[in-house]
Amino acid sequence: MFYSLTGKVVFFDTSSIAVDCNGVAYRCFSTLNTIKRCAQNGATVTLYTYLSVREDAMELFGFADKEELDFFKLLISVSGVGPKAGLAILSELTPSQLSMCIASGDVKSITRANGVGPKIAQRVVLELKDKIAKLAPAGVSTEQLEGIASTSQQGSPSAEAVNALVVLGYGQTEAARAVAKLDISLSVEEMIKQALKELMRGV
Repeated sequence: MFYSLTGKVVFFDTSSIAVDCNGVAYRCFSTLNTIKRCAQNGATVTLYTYLSVREDAMELFGFADKEELDFFKLLISVSGVGPKAGLAILSELTPSQLSMCIASGDVKSITRANGVGPKIAQRVVLELKDKIAKLAPAGVSTEQLEGIASTSQQGSPSAEAVNALVVLGYGQTEAARAVAKLDISLSVEEMIKQALKELMRGV
């Protein structure tokens, strides 16, 4: 029904932003990332929108870019993930960060979102892992996502190297990203050594 709204910001708080379009102000629930980008009264902004229609309510959701909207739609397609949880996840993680977490199976980072527990985070990873490679966000190539996903296959040398790096204190997503750059024919020990060099340089 609504593709986008363009108008002046007349109100915002920590969970929503209202845009005046020719005298009619539309209040859109949104992520902290979008609100930070648009939170200036009188500023002209464009929000890409999603209309949620339920028996007891109609709610409009707005995002500063199409990419965030696409990831929101993906998240709410997961069983048990409603709009509130979708906004919480995208308030904690950008689309690029979320895609990396899903590809590497980094459930812990997703649970940092307010109100999102391990079960929901695991479901997000399981149900979106195959879809995420087709929706590579800006700054992340399909090849990167596929490489990171391959490191999370249980029992593989890549997965063992990632686990070792996590034990050493690195985050699962950054460890998987470093290992994904390496030749899969390397031994676990060599993967760890080379990945550590990459991490020390900053991946």
